[in-house]
Amino acid sequence: MQLSLNQNQLTIQLEWYEQLLAFTLHNPIVVPLDHLLQVTTEEPPSRWTDLRAPGTHLPGVIKAGTYYTRQGREFWYATVDRHFLVLELREEPYQKIVLTVENHREWLDRITQATMPLD
Repeated sequence: MQLSLNQNQLTIQLEWYEQLLAFTLHNPIVVPLDHLLQVTTEEPPSRWTDLRAPGTHLPGVIKAGTYYTRQGREFWYATVDRHFLVLELREEPYQKIVLTVENHREWLDRITQATMPLD
């Protein structure tokens, strides 16, 4: 997975096998920075009642794809490494995007800085 920040948007480019596991044709996923409500590195709650449609789920290994939760539609690509980057959104098809990326704290800082208003 490749993340990039440019022109006031965050682009999430999935590898072919990540697309396969997530059962998604939406590649890349592009999020305008002004649609971000919150960005965290905290592990989000995952419930067995979340409806996977479509996606892959092996408990403790991977959760990938589109999930319908009490909060709405979410996209997950989270693996066992637990380096979470969680994007809460508005005015987007997904209310939340949950990723695991190696440098999750660095991405949190980069996205936070990019969304700060200029004085």
